[in-house]
Amino acid sequence: MAGLIRRNDIDEVRSRTNLADIVGDYVALKSAGSGSMKGLCPFHEERSPSFHVRPQVGFYHCFGCGEGGDVFTFLQRMDHVSFSEAVERLAGRISYELHYEDGGAATDHGNRARILAANQAASDFFVAQLRTPEAELGRSFLGERGFDQSAAERFGIGFAPRGGALMKHLNTLGFASDELVIAGLIGKGERGDYYDRFRGRLVWPIRDVTGQTLGFGARRLLDDDKGPKYLNTPETPVYHKSQVLYGLDLAKKDISRSKQIVVVEGYTDVMACHLAGVTTAVATCGTAFGVDHIKIVRRMIGDYDNADTTATGEVIFTFDPDEAGQKAANRAFAEEHRFAAQTFVAVASDGLDPCDLRLKKGDGAVRRLVSTRKPMFEFKIRRELAVHDLETVEGRVAALRAAAPVVAGIRDQALGIGYVRSVAGWLGMEPSEVQSAVSSARRQSPSAAPSRGSSSPGAGSGSDSGPGVAAPEPQHEQGPSIMGLKTDATTRLERDALMAVLQHPEVVGDDLIRKLTQIAFADNTLAVVRDAIASQVERALLPGWASAVADEVPQSFSTFVKQLSVAPIPEREDRIPVYCVQVTTDLVERDLLRQKRELLGVLQRMDRESDPARYVQTQRDLMGIEAERRALRDD
Repeated sequence: MAGLIRRNDIDEVRSRTNLADIVGDYVALKSAGSGSMKGLCPFHEERSPSFHVRPQVGFYHCFGCGEGGDVFTFLQRMDHVSFSEAVERLAGRISYELHYEDGGAATDHGNRARILAANQAASDFFVAQLRTPEAELGRSFLGERGFDQSAAERFGIGFAPRGGALMKHLNTLGFASDELVIAGLIGKGERGDYYDRFRGRLVWPIRDVTGQTLGFGARRLLDDDKGPKYLNTPETPVYHKSQVLYGLDLAKKDISRSKQIVVVEGYTDVMACHLAGVTTAVATCGTAFGVDHIKIVRRMIGDYDNADTTATGEVIFTFDPDEAGQKAANRAFAEEHRFAAQTFVAVASDGLDPCDLRLKKGDGAVRRLVSTRKPMFEFKIRRELAVHDLETVEGRVAALRAAAPVVAGIRDQALGIGYVRSVAGWLGMEPSEVQSAVSSARRQSPSAAPSRGSSSPGAGSGSDSGPGVAAPEPQHEQGPSIMGLKTDATTRLERDALMAVLQHPEVVGDDLIRKLTQIAFADNTLAVVRDAIASQVERALLPGWASAVADEVPQSFSTFVKQLSVAPIPEREDRIPVYCVQVTTDLVERDLLRQKRELLGVLQRMDRESDPARYVQTQRDLMGIEAERRALRDD
């Protein structure tokens, strides 16, 4: 495993990456003048753009919701990756080799790039094959489930022919058979012979949040195919089934905005949900919903520990009524405590999965399935009650004993009290009887899950299993805001001068920046930024200047620096150079005038005869200040 990414490499990747290019993959940007770009914020709903990007500075900031940061922060928030993963992804994008502090081996970007390229070539091949006569059975399979050609194209569905066609095709494109084995696209027999892993099957591409194809899921079509009903890509350097969710690339935007995610059980269920308007649906890929999936979901919905459970997102599970579906429901309930978000279950009354439900009852039925979901605890309690005969005293007592531990596990105290009343009503008992059973169950389970808002294993951000710099998930820090500054003329001048220095240091110039760092500021908040500029002034004309200042201030001031670095400068673009010099000069000259007034006051109070040397020195200081003012105006 590699160690920490070297700071110089991080700075180099940042300086070589155009922030507008990265943001532009997610947001339609347009020029806002003075080197700024703007668009609709990807982090909250808005009708007019308040999301500003300053490519030259390397920062973005939304003046509507407060989100802001650099290119690494943007990828963390949008693609829900760790800091190290964001650095490595951008390094791979520009073919930059990273180095690690402890001498560990760097990630093999070349190998990863080859696998991703092979997967994309395979995906294109499969899509083209779906139109061939051999794929008629696959087209029929889709049609019988209500998916037309447009749906197949939307989800990138293809067909894997028999006869080693994929390997032959990829070999002609320059991919060696051995590297295709590593990619999981072909297998190698005991005698050393190669064969296509997917043969005669309908194929779904499994993509990451950026849309890169990591692997495939293939559905059996032919009677003589003795393989499993669904066959997935094996573990590869880029595909780890416990860390991917099918459909996440299509659903991520709506998940992030709505703070809701719907977890279904299959590829066709994801398709049915999306086509019906439930565009937050995803599915696991050949494995049960587990801890790694939970980490992904929590990042997607911004599910940070919060004592106020009503202010968090929603995780909605759908389960088939068969035995496998019931096992999945039990597993989901067992992991419920890992979420700060509210968890729900959506099961159709007739037991249909979303795909069959859409086929038989239409798109509206799928939407109603999700909108009428039940809280996870209610679902679990009702399942426990359903297996007992509630017409008998013995059955009701047994049902209470089964339901009590479930209620005891509810972490929200007010919610638990509500369920005590509900269970009492369902069983025809007094609430005091149910409360007594719940209290007894709680005493017998001292290791009950921690309350919402507390720190628990798996509930937090988790440690990074990959190489690189360990960094916390981006969160909103309480601190100063550009919107909270005073509106008097002095504060506005100090603010505008700092904006000019942070955004256009090459225009302001090293000498004037140094003078700015030596003057007194009336606003204490802006003075903190001035001090950070003073400590980093040697880097003023180097790449990553604004980032260096943001790193220097106290953590709660970091967002404030980024706001100053992206806020639109109030001047026409063609006048920006003149404006930046002028506003900084005005601030420096204002301080010189302050010093002049103070010295004149000293002279007026001074007895020239009693201390002539001091009197002469004060006059010289006044002359020096006046000379400095003239020099400023001449420059």
